[in-house]
Amino acid sequence: MPMGYRRRRAMRRMSERQACAVVGSGAWGTTLAAMLCRLGNTVRLWARRQQIADEVNTTHRNSLYLEGIDLPAELSASTSIGEVVEAVDTIIYAVPSVWLRSVAASARDEAPPDALVICATKGMERESGKRMSQVLAEELRLSRPETLVALSGPNLSHEVALGMPAVSVAASMDRCSAERAQRLLNNDLFRVYTNCDIIGVEFAGALKNVIAIGGGLSDGLGFGDNAKASLITRGLAEICRLGHALGAMPGTFWGIAGVGDLIATCSSRLSRNWTLGYRLGRGESVGDVLGSMHSVAEGYYTTHAAARIATELGIDAPITHAIYGILYEGGSPPDVARGLMSRRQRAEHEEWHGPVVGNW
Repeated sequence: MPMGYRRRRAMRRMSERQACAVVGSGAWGTTLAAMLCRLGNTVRLWARRQQIADEVNTTHRNSLYLEGIDLPAELSASTSIGEVVEAVDTIIYAVPSVWLRSVAASARDEAPPDALVICATKGMERESGKRMSQVLAEELRLSRPETLVALSGPNLSHEVALGMPAVSVAASMDRCSAERAQRLLNNDLFRVYTNCDIIGVEFAGALKNVIAIGGGLSDGLGFGDNAKASLITRGLAEICRLGHALGAMPGTFWGIAGVGDLIATCSSRLSRNWTLGYRLGRGESVGDVLGSMHSVAEGYYTTHAAARIATELGIDAPITHAIYGILYEGGSPPDVARGLMSRRQRAEHEEWHGPVVGNW
């Protein structure tokens, strides 16, 4: 790469340096904060626990969520959300879905009204089924909620924190906001695309966690690669049906936030949702697994919301309902798997072609 181009690009990056707040000191929030800091931005990280804030500020580590990863010395952390979000250009929310509403409400009066808001939480609100950007829009009372951005993709935190290449999607109904997020986050190791379908990107990022639990269950039960490939494929069809019914563009599910994230989350031992399913498949109870996990497996909550919505809308979602049976009704993983395999015979694309009889 010519030195003149490198110098111009570095100067452009310096001129675009921002004050950023990252709300949430879990693995993904800490990873994003560290990445933004290394790109030359001034970054403050909000931590719920004083222990984490102190560790980030003194030893530049977050051993609970990113063990063995050195953080930039310039990164600061605080348990005061007002102190973190005050007078910043961009706020990234990366807290678990079950806490997002209350955390956003606590930041509402302190956050600058013109700050770019990026939602990096992947999930659905358990009781309402709302997307995370909808929750933020309600609690932050934004004058222009359409400017909210959702960040999603195959972004396993530990890999990104180690500097391994990854891609992601910044989605918003407002093109300028999506491009602002893209310019802020894009770098040589983290490529960011824009997308106008925030509904599809958010539902893809949430619903793939349900299928990832199934992927872990399959591996825990020792079913092999054929079963895993089949589960991912039929899971994607299920995500497409439900997402389309909820207003998403079908093509979004074939992109980075859809099939890309689905493959990574269903296959990696770094995935919390895969881990939840795997341990259940090995015979552990739901309560024991959840109680021993430091990080939240979002698929647990999303399964509850997705199963209810699928029932209400009359959407065929057998995998989601099967996983719901295991998580919430005490279903036996081997029995549930047999139930899925013994469903009535049908055409692969029956929803497109009609009943099995007469397709040809």
